[in-house]
Amino acid sequence: MAKHTIKIKKYSDVIEEYVNGTVLPVTPGMLIEITSDNVVQPHSTEDGAALIMFALEDELQGKGIDDAYAVSTASPIVKVPVQCWLPGHGDMAYALLADGETAVIGSWLASNGDGKLKVSTTNPIGQAVEAVDMSGSSGADPSGRIIVRIN
Repeated sequence: MAKHTIKIKKYSDVIEEYVNGTVLPVTPGMLIEITSDNVVQPHSTEDGAALIMFALEDELQGKGIDDAYAVSTASPIVKVPVQCWLPGHGDMAYALLADGETAVIGSWLASNGDGKLKVSTTNPIGQAVEAVDMSGSSGADPSGRIIVRIN
């Protein structure tokens, strides 16, 4: 059953707003990171340590989980704010699973290096709450979301 929000279960609700610091689109459900310029981008280190932070849907603009944050191509660059959620231990997020991955309930999930998650025990951010098979995905599969219980 499709969900309509990134925050599936929240015991605390820590939300920050940062600016998208790249020309890459930030999609709700992406694992994101803060750069040294104090802006966010998709988490870029495969299996790397991460401050667990997800891009939320831009509900303040009437957007849903499938609506990526706009990328500015104007000159000067327009700063695009991104709603960022810092879930706590036990919270559940509706994250993005990388193409080619197959997760079963209980699989450990870590950064894929592109804002999506992959099955890995190296620096896991949480565990899969549901089974999702993206092994045959070509990158156009819209069902690539997975519920993750935060570690």
